[in-house]
Amino acid sequence: MSSSDIFIGETIGTAVLILLGGGVVAGVVLKRSKAFGAGWLAITFGWGFAVLTGAYISAPLSGAHLNPAVTLGLAIEGGTEWSDVPIYVLGQMTGAVIGATLVWVAYLGHFQAHLTDREIVGGPGAQDTAKAAAQAKTDAGPVLGIFSTGPEIRNTVQNLATEIIATTVLVLAILTQGLNGDGHGLGVIGVLITSLVVVGIGLSLGGPTGYAINPARDLGPRIAHALLPLPNKGGSDWGYAWIPVVGPLIGGAIAGGIYEIAFA
Repeated sequence: MSSSDIFIGETIGTAVLILLGGGVVAGVVLKRSKAFGAGWLAITFGWGFAVLTGAYISAPLSGAHLNPAVTLGLAIEGGTEWSDVPIYVLGQMTGAVIGATLVWVAYLGHFQAHLTDREIVGGPGAQDTAKAAAQAKTDAGPVLGIFSTGPEIRNTVQNLATEIIATTVLVLAILTQGLNGDGHGLGVIGVLITSLVVVGIGLSLGGPTGYAINPARDLGPRIAHALLPLPNKGGSDWGYAWIPVVGPLIGGAIAGGIYEIAFA
């Protein structure tokens, strides 16, 4: 498996993951969408199918990590060379930004309609004060949830713990399934099972934080949100952004350690 294969596979696979995952959230959230209001079940199953599609596409090239926490867990387990880790992460981050941008393209008119709706952004005078305007530039904007995650109750310890626990479950499930012969990623059945695990995590542990469980999945689209020309988009909530990066990485490392102690 060459460095170019890893980078291309992870870029394409992660882009598809974010396109379909962010796309289902956009469909549920944006008012003019046919899927508007479909709810949490649609989002959790949509993300599961997004993992399934992205992983099957990228598996022949890179082993379909699509997640720095998975790459870290596999490196600790020994299935991935440490020298390959930066290439995986670079591909994942590149793909995440591309995927989020494609969601914006696919829903361009709906973003425009949603973010100019007075029921969403407020009528005249909604941000008259300088304090309110400054706050709007830092807090989570009305469509940030399409791009990245955020907590329902903002509690640093709880939010971090939720992401650690959920990611530990994900990565441990991956490590204990059948890997490809080269040890770099999941086999065919493992991809399907992992997709169902993602759905299960979303249903069971997704409520508190939106279950990032993937640093690239959260940080790449958050960067896209900050850069894209969305009207009245509000802030990208950078004060929270470290939690869905650090939490999953800790969870991936814990899962790798558990695997080495209990299963190796």
